[in-house]
Amino acid sequence: MKPPHAPQARQRAAALRLAPLAAALLLGACAATGPATPPATTPATVPAAAATARPAAVPGSFADNPIVYFVITDRFANGDPTNDHAYGRQREPGNDAGTFHGGDLRGLKQKLDEGWFKQLGVNAIWITAPYEQIHGWTQGGQASFKHYGYHGYYALDYTRLDQAMGTPEDLRALVDAAHAQGIRILFDVVMNHPGYLDLQTARELLPEVLWPGSEQATLKNYHSFFDYNSFEFGQWWGRDWVRAGLPGYTDPGRDDLTSQLAHLPDFRTENPQPVKLPEFLRRKADTGAVDLPNTSVRGYLVRWLTDWVREYGIDGFRADTVKHVEPEAWAELKREATQALADWKARNPRRKIDDAPFWMVGEYWGQGPSRSPLHDSGFDALLDFDFQQRAAQYTRPEALFASYAATYGGRPGFSNLAYVSSHDTTLFDRTRLHEAATALMLAPGGVQIFYGDETARPPGEAPRGDEQQATRSDMNWGSVDAALLAHWQKLGSFRQRHVAIARGRHAQLQAAPYAFSRVDAASGDAVVVAMQVTTAGPLSVAGVFAEGERLVDAYSRQAHVVQGGQVQLAPQRLVLLERAPQR
Repeated sequence: MKPPHAPQARQRAAALRLAPLAAALLLGACAATGPATPPATTPATVPAAAATARPAAVPGSFADNPIVYFVITDRFANGDPTNDHAYGRQREPGNDAGTFHGGDLRGLKQKLDEGWFKQLGVNAIWITAPYEQIHGWTQGGQASFKHYGYHGYYALDYTRLDQAMGTPEDLRALVDAAHAQGIRILFDVVMNHPGYLDLQTARELLPEVLWPGSEQATLKNYHSFFDYNSFEFGQWWGRDWVRAGLPGYTDPGRDDLTSQLAHLPDFRTENPQPVKLPEFLRRKADTGAVDLPNTSVRGYLVRWLTDWVREYGIDGFRADTVKHVEPEAWAELKREATQALADWKARNPRRKIDDAPFWMVGEYWGQGPSRSPLHDSGFDALLDFDFQQRAAQYTRPEALFASYAATYGGRPGFSNLAYVSSHDTTLFDRTRLHEAATALMLAPGGVQIFYGDETARPPGEAPRGDEQQATRSDMNWGSVDAALLAHWQKLGSFRQRHVAIARGRHAQLQAAPYAFSRVDAASGDAVVVAMQVTTAGPLSVAGVFAEGERLVDAYSRQAHVVQGGQVQLAPQRLVLLERAPQR
């Protein structure tokens, strides 16, 4: 993620050219007449085994079929109102885009217990970094709002949970509840930078760098209370740890690896020299950070981050600002985290999901669906920025699906996560979320759902200079679009059951109404999908499903039997054909 208050740190994503409003999906089927268009291409075929030997569904491994739900914890669900004002943080009525809003780990667990994520087919939840953030606020874009570290990108102490997120017991309960449902927990992590030194944290841990009266600071005079000529700033992270434009510090460079993003201090992860614990952490009474002998900056960060894995069984990381940290650092993080998770599983055999290794996805700005050298530097997946930009293809998705299938089909070992909305770019057009859900959840590769895309969460405040804050509004529990949610749930649970959607060979069966098959040769998993069926008629499934096989439409729950290599479809907007479970 780019620093959320600083649009100058990275170019804004191009504006989407959106197509007209999609019609609402019909949940039932009705009778009509008329022939279907003949098949356009030869479908993929499944092994010629007896129908009874073919699997009804094969979910596949998580690595081959990731369905990741990204949630900004603070904006999702408030399970413990007693921690809403941790460290004295306050809301800002009328200018509240950058404050803590109350969401926490306990709220996430409550939604887990209610089945929210399971019903969406989700098999991993990516949560914003829950470790301790700077205590106070800094200037938001163009000094237009108070900006706290609610998003997890302004780290203060990597060894402690932020009190606004909850307690260690809350985190342990969340992980256990997720694992019980086969859902992984992923932490967002940052190795590029810690947070700014804000006025409140400075008063608590480094008052030497402040002028008197900082308690009365406003957005306009905020920086006037720092003595930016003071060498006492060396008691903060210090020259050995970060680059910063401060007295006694190494100046930032001008390349991706040594520059400061939005003036955030830049960790010197490339420096192999051992360092001592920063002075401000020695002063911090409740830290778990201690001196580590013969350990570099990178080594400390890797140790601090992997301790969460070793202690709580965290299943994976989403790595922020990947291009601004050398690949060797990410590779080291992956190695150590993999060992840490193996250690946790060995000690907690009844609390693990399976024996799969640690999983890591990275944010490399501008990455598309293709494989990257970073997949050889610790990353199992990268975020796919292209998919959101191809919105014009969502209503006619054959070219999109064929292109993605050529990248992922039959190629285990790497994924990228496509998405339609992001905290870093834009929220997808709220009037087109039905078609966006269809395109995303049927796309080959991995997918990421952004919280509220399934409920039509409206955008929030868009303060001057940082309009992307609008993408991080509170979850709209009081105004959920029930029809849209049902649509996402059907698609998500269907995708979760079928690795063929993510990895199978793709073949267009006919152009109008559009229909395609996906077949995973390794497992025999197979599906057929039809879209915009406006008249009743036959659909050829020969070569995908065997004669006499019983099928079910996972969208309408209508039963079908293959006769003469065909099934008869009634008019409806979406058909999701899979083998019926054996009786």
